Amino acid sequence: MAAPPTVVFADLTGSTRVFEAMGNARATDTVTRLVQWIGGVCESHHGRVVKTLGDGIFAIFPNAAGAVDAVLELQRNHQKRLMAWPAPLRMDLQIGVASGEVVEVDGDSYGDAVNLASRLSDLAGPGQIWATASVIDQITDPGLRHRNLGPINIRGKTEMPIVHRIDWQEEITEFMTVPAALVHQARVPDSSFGQIELSWLDVRSMFRASDLPIHLGRVDEAEFVVNDPRVSRLHARIEARQGSCVLVDVSTYGTWVRFHGRSGASGEIALRRDECVLHGSGEIGLGAPLSDFSAPTIAFNTTGGNVLLSRKDAR
Repeated sequence: MAAPPTVVFADLTGSTRVFEAMGNARATDTVTRLVQWIGGVCESHHGRVVKTLGDGIFAIFPNAAGAVDAVLELQRNHQKRLMAWPAPLRMDLQIGVASGEVVEVDGDSYGDAVNLASRLSDLAGPGQIWATASVIDQITDPGLRHRNLGPINIRGKTEMPIVHRIDWQEEITEFMTVPAALVHQARVPDSSFGQIELSWLDVRSMFRASDLPIHLGRVDEAEFVVNDPRVSRLHARIEARQGSCVLVDVSTYGTWVRFHGRSGASGEIALRRDECVLHGSGEIGLGAPLSDFSAPTIAFNTTGGNVLLSRKDAR
C-alpha cells in the first residue's frame, strides 16, 4: 500500500518588522526571494508547491521521508543565513508537517492533512518544525531526532493529534526522542514541562504542573495578576495537558507569544481565542503586541518534567 502524501506549510515570521526596517520595495524583494528558495528546496526533494502564501509556501510530497528531508534542509540552511543578518532583518521559519489523504480540486488541495499542517505551522514557535505522529511513524532513519509534545488541541478537530517537534540542530541533546529498533520504552526525567516561572516587573512566581490551571489577568481572582488596563479581567489560562504546558487566550484584545531561540528572541505568535504550547523560555504580551515596547509583558521559563525515550537512548 502506497504511503499517503505529506503536506508541508513553511512560513516566515517577523516579516512585518522587516518591512518597517527595509521599506516596502526592498522587503518585498527579500521575502519573494526567500519564498522562492523555500519552494526550490521543496521541489528538489520531490515536493510540489501548491501555492505561495505571501511569506510562505504550501507544498505536497509523495511521502514523509522527502518532506522531512526538505524541512530539515530548510531550517539548517536558513539558520546559517540568519547568522549573517542584522537582528532587525531576521525572519525565522516555522513549519508544520502532516500526512494523510489530500483531495485535488481545480488546482488546489484540501483535506485533513492540509488543515493540520497549516495549524501546526501557526502553533509552532519560530525556528521549529512540528509534525504529526503519522509523519514520524513513516520515518525509518534512526538519526532523526524528535520530541513528543503529546496530544495538541487543534481548532476544529474533536480528537487531539499526537504532535512531535523535530530537532534540526546538528548536536544531539538528551531531551530528544531518537527512534530505535527496540519496542520497549521507558519514562526518564529530562527538561520537558514540569514547572513554569512567570515574571512581570518585580513579581515572580513559580507554578508546578500540579498547580495548573492558573489564570493571568487584571483582577485578584487571577493566580498571576498584571494590573494594566489593556489586560482583561481573566486574560489567559495556562494549563498542563498530556505533559505539555498550554497557553489559552480568553481575552478581549488578544495575547502574543515570543520564544527565545539560540540566537535571541524571535518573531511572535498572535493568539485570538486560540492556544499554543509553551516550551523553553520567552515572553507573553497581554493586550498588545510584543513589538509595542509598552505592552504588559510576562517573561516565562519552563523546566523539569518527563519525555518518552527508547531504552536504547536512555543511557
